[in-house]
Amino acid sequence: MTVNSKLVKKAVKGDQEALLTLLQQEREKLYKTAFSYVRNETDALDIFQQTVLLAIESIHQLREPKFFSTWLMKICINTSLEVLRKRKKVVVMQGASMEKAAADIELSDEKLDLLNAIYRLDEKYKTVLLLRYYEDLTFEQIAELLGEPLGTVKSKGKRALSKIKASLKGVYADDRAQQF
Repeated sequence: MTVNSKLVKKAVKGDQEALLTLLQQEREKLYKTAFSYVRNETDALDIFQQTVLLAIESIHQLREPKFFSTWLMKICINTSLEVLRKRKKVVVMQGASMEKAAADIELSDEKLDLLNAIYRLDEKYKTVLLLRYYEDLTFEQIAELLGEPLGTVKSKGKRALSKIKASLKGVYADDRAQQF
């Protein structure tokens, strides 16, 4: 979804109604991004709220209206990473949490395996994959969002896919071998 530049300009100048409208348009994407990092509804809602507060406090700093969504996503990602750093633990879905996720999202075993493989990646790889394949951003947009060179972002994306492929290879190769 493209953001209305006129609405963004109004928000930057202090129009709170315009900002609220823009935040309303982005709310689902922000929540999904936050949840993809913390994998916990409560924490994802807290991150969403913190992102909205930071956006309200700093909207006047936005220089280019066309980058509103990217700017907002960067706030959300940084807030999510900060929450993870504060927790200083790896979030692993187990037992009831895994069953709830499967029931809520109706995920197949393969999709659950893929999600778990993604969440086991280092943050630098996970961020690139989530932005590329879940948020449909181009590598150029990701490089701009993360403030990294395009080649670095592409390398991280390629390495992340290789790591996922390697981690899933044994699981599904073993399953196929047992079937025959």
